[in-house]
Amino acid sequence: MPTKQPFIPDKQTKSLLQIFGGIILASIFAGLVTEAYFLFGIPALLLLVYLTVIDFKKVFFLLIISIPISMEVYLPNGLGTDLPIEPLIVGLMLIYIVYLVANPTKTNGNFIRHPITLLLIAHFTWTIIATLFSEMFVISMKFSLAKFWYIVVFYFLAGRMLKTEKDIRIFFWCILIPMLVTVLSFFVQHYQYDFSFEKVNGAVDPFYRNHVNFAAILAVFFPVVWFVRLWYPKGSNIRRFLTVALVVLLLAINFSFTRAAYVAIIIAGAAYFVVQWRLMKPTLILSTVVLLGLAYFLSQNNKYLDFAPDFEKAVTHTQFDNLLEATYKMEDVSTVERFYRWIAGGYMVRHNPMTGVGPGNFYSFYKDYTVSSYVTYVSGNPEKSGIHNYFLMLLVEQGIFGLLFYVILSFYVLFKGETVYHQTTNIKHKHILMFSMLSLIVVHALCLINDLIETDKVGSFFFMFMALIVNIDLANKQQLQKEATTDS
Repeated sequence: MPTKQPFIPDKQTKSLLQIFGGIILASIFAGLVTEAYFLFGIPALLLLVYLTVIDFKKVFFLLIISIPISMEVYLPNGLGTDLPIEPLIVGLMLIYIVYLVANPTKTNGNFIRHPITLLLIAHFTWTIIATLFSEMFVISMKFSLAKFWYIVVFYFLAGRMLKTEKDIRIFFWCILIPMLVTVLSFFVQHYQYDFSFEKVNGAVDPFYRNHVNFAAILAVFFPVVWFVRLWYPKGSNIRRFLTVALVVLLLAINFSFTRAAYVAIIIAGAAYFVVQWRLMKPTLILSTVVLLGLAYFLSQNNKYLDFAPDFEKAVTHTQFDNLLEATYKMEDVSTVERFYRWIAGGYMVRHNPMTGVGPGNFYSFYKDYTVSSYVTYVSGNPEKSGIHNYFLMLLVEQGIFGLLFYVILSFYVLFKGETVYHQTTNIKHKHILMFSMLSLIVVHALCLINDLIETDKVGSFFFMFMALIVNIDLANKQQLQKEATTDS
C-alpha cells in the first residue's frame, strides 16, 4: 500500500501563506488597537476576492445562497446596504466585466442577440434616457447604477452560470436550504408572538424588511420547488423532503398574512393551464384591456372620488379576518393609502408624460399631487416608501415609453416562453421553462400592488428566470442544428 505523501508547498505558495498570515495578524492587531472590529474581516474579504478572480462560479453560487439570508444594515449618515449580497453583486459585476474585456471571444453572441436580451437592453436604455432628463439626477443615477449591476449579474452572468441541469440543481439547493432556515426562524418567532397578525413583521426579522418581502420570495420560489421535486424518483427521500418543503412554504405564506401572495399563488396555478392550452396571448391581452378599462372608468369625471373612504374608518387592523373584510369595504389603511398614492401618480403623469420625473423620484414629488379625500393617518410616509405598483411607478418615473418597454419585454418573455415550452421535448427543460414562467407571473402579480423588481429578494429571480428561458431556447436551436447536420 503506497505511503501517503505529505503536502509540501512550493516556494511561491510558502510566500503567499506567509503574506496572508501577516495580513491576519495585522488585521487583528489593527482591530484591537482602533476598536474597529470590522477590520477582523479583511482576511476573509481578501480570500473572497482571490476566489472570485480564479473561479467566480463558486462566488456566484455564494451570492445565490445569500439571497434569502441577506439583511438590511443601516450605516452612518443615513446610508444603508444589504449584507452580504450587495458587496457580492458589485464585486461580481466588476470581475465579470474585467473577464469579458480580457476574454472578448468568450462572449456568447447568441445570448446577446436573443430578442429577450435586446428588449431588456432597450428597457434599460430608456431608464438611462429618463435618468438624463431626471428632475433629481443624483437619485436617478443611483437607481440606474443599481439596476445596471442587477442586470449584469442576475441576467448576463446568471445566463452564463446556469446552463446545465447540474447548474440548475445547485442553484435550487443554494436557494432552498437558506430559505428554509429563514422560514424556521419565522415560525419560531411567530410562535412567540402567538401568530399575531399585528406582530408579523417582527417575526420575519432579521432577514426581511417586512412580511410582504418574506411572502413574496416564498411565492416566487414555490413553482420552482414544485417542478424540481418531480426530478427525483417517487418514494425517494429527497422527493419526500421536497414535498414537505412545499407544505412548509405554503404554511409560511399563509401565516405571513400577505393578501398579494395568496392571490399570486392562485394566479400561478391558473397560469399553468394557460401555458398548457396555449392561451397566453389572449389571456394577457384580455387582462390588459380589463385593467385599462377599469383605470379609464375611474378617471372619467373623477369617478374615483365616489369610492373615497371615511378617514375615521380607514385604520390598521390587528386581526387578519377583519383586514380581509376591510379591504373590499375600503376601510383598511394600507389599501386606502395605495389608492392615495396611485391617484397622485395619475396626476404626476400629466406633468411629464414622456420621460417622467426620473427613476427613483416618486417620493420626492408625489405629495404635491395627492387628493385629500384619500388621505390616511399614515400618509406622512415617514419610511419613504414608493407608489406600490411597479407598472404605475414606471409610468410616473420614466414616462410612457418607460412603461411600454417594460410591458413589451414582460409580454414577449411569456409569449416566447410558451412557444419554446411546446417546442421542447426534454422533460426537465420543460419543467425549467414552466417554473420560470410561473415564477415571473407571480412577480408581475405581486408588482400590481408592490414595487419589487429593484429588490434583491425578488428582482434577482426576475432577471435569472428570463435568462433561463433564453438558455433553453438557445439549447433547443443548437439541438436542431445538430440534428440537421447529422441528417445531411
